Amino acid sequence: MASPAIGIIENYFTCEFTTVARDGSPQTWPVSPRLLDDGRLLTGTSIGLPQKAYNIRRSPKVSMLFSEPRGSGVTEPGAVLIQGDATAEDRIVSDIATEPELAALAETLFRRQPAGALWSTWLGRRLWWSYYMRILIYVTPRRALYWPTRDFTQRPEELDPNEIRRVG
Repeated sequence: MASPAIGIIENYFTCEFTTVARDGSPQTWPVSPRLLDDGRLLTGTSIGLPQKAYNIRRSPKVSMLFSEPRGSGVTEPGAVLIQGDATAEDRIVSDIATEPELAALAETLFRRQPAGALWSTWLGRRLWWSYYMRILIYVTPRRALYWPTRDFTQRPEELDPNEIRRVG
């Protein structure tokens, strides 16, 4: 049986993804990552909005806070903080179908946000072509914290980052 923390990572629609800007300040974006079988998390950025990739190439330290359960179906919502090292690939993926992990991420996104499926139609790709030209970002967890109740005044449980894996 998957731990509640894995359920949060797999079912929350978004997390707050934080990188370090050139001046050392944090920069945070909402992203919808996918937990891969090997325990890494996959997200990406479009070539039109590459700041996440620039920041990661300068400083690979990132965090992902899964704190908002709205719409997830998780009945006992908690929060999970992943701190880790990210890599932003140098190549640009222009066809999602050529990368199985990216195709799985896209499938997850369309399931979570069905209205977004319009953008994958011929018309959507024509209007917003740069969105589909992706730079892949992989996060390797180094530390994982879990709050069973989202009460951040309480001490979190420390999880073994090696146990963050997809189940089933």
